[in-house]
Amino acid sequence: MSAMARKAARKTAGRSATAKRPGGKSSVKTKGAAKSKAKTRKPAVPKAKPKPGAKRGGAQILSDQKPPANPTLIEVTRGEMVESRHRVAVAVVDAQGKLVESWGDIERPIYGRSAVKPLQALPLLETGAADNFGLGEPEIALACASHNGEPLHTDRVRRWLARIGCEISDLECGAHLPLHEPTMLQLIANGGDLTAIYNNCSGKHSGFLTTARHEGEPTRGYVRYEHPVQQRVTRAMSEMTGLDLSRAPRGIDGCGIPVLGLPLRAMALGLARMADPRKLSADRANACKRILQSVMAWPMLVGGTGRFGSTLMATLKGRFLLKGGAEGVYAGILPSLGLGVAIKADDGAGRAAETAMAQTLRRLKLISAAETKMLADLLTPPVLNRALLEVGRIRSTGEGRF
Repeated sequence: MSAMARKAARKTAGRSATAKRPGGKSSVKTKGAAKSKAKTRKPAVPKAKPKPGAKRGGAQILSDQKPPANPTLIEVTRGEMVESRHRVAVAVVDAQGKLVESWGDIERPIYGRSAVKPLQALPLLETGAADNFGLGEPEIALACASHNGEPLHTDRVRRWLARIGCEISDLECGAHLPLHEPTMLQLIANGGDLTAIYNNCSGKHSGFLTTARHEGEPTRGYVRYEHPVQQRVTRAMSEMTGLDLSRAPRGIDGCGIPVLGLPLRAMALGLARMADPRKLSADRANACKRILQSVMAWPMLVGGTGRFGSTLMATLKGRFLLKGGAEGVYAGILPSLGLGVAIKADDGAGRAAETAMAQTLRRLKLISAAETKMLADLLTPPVLNRALLEVGRIRSTGEGRF
């Protein structure tokens, strides 16, 4: 054996002698233990993990375990082919928690993102903050908004902040360019300052500041989970959804506030209780009614020009409250039916969530056949090329009778 081979053999033997078992003990015997009798040990039995939805101490355990594949409910055509497909889950629930219709996995936790803003706005009214500062329907609608940053939005938010003695710098949502392209281009052309007023969540954050002012709480850090403003939001959402959301998966939303994981079914229940608040306390029922009335009366403040929810609410006045969120989440509050709708597109595509909401509303007969034809470009949007020619459609697949 060559010197190099002997050296390699010694190195390999050294590694084997020091190899460890998972428990941390050597897998080979040392010289001193060579004569001792090996003891047999029972294999360790791993502790069973709780299943999603299991109970621990009276609270539901929310899990992010890999879910089964959701059905392909939305497709995108181009010419004679289907070019893309979206998997989507949908829950339609009444105020008693009865499941009216569903597609896909509605028990897996998702983040409701901005789609749950109507629920997050409840403390603004319940604390008396809205009335104390003389807020009307436009401000309540803005508290639920993911707005375009158009002048009709930012002018009102400026006046609102002045009313409560706050500055734009008090907003902790961060800044981004207006979502409305003409407004964005005008801001850039004018060399205007890019501030948090243009953030699509500046109305919601103005609502948080209003509540803090009313309650005599610090305004700095109002986005933190531990701040009383966010604790009130968590309690209100827990009561409406029937879950202890203090134990839910938690993250940070795009605008800086806590975002709480909850199943689509529970989210839809919270929305349904806003649609039919008869079994809620008088104060909460009144808050739900005012939020619904405000959003449906001022739909363009909730989104803005060209936005799916705003356009549909403005066209079909008083039928429903629609609110979208990032990552393919959409919420519907249907007061005439007493139902809540919660939608999540697996891939986070907003186009899939919007088209799924349109199809759900048609299935529930809240949009007639004649209106479907009239609103075809909104409900089943065309795919346009750079020359603005229609080359395809975004539509329901019909899978699972959807």
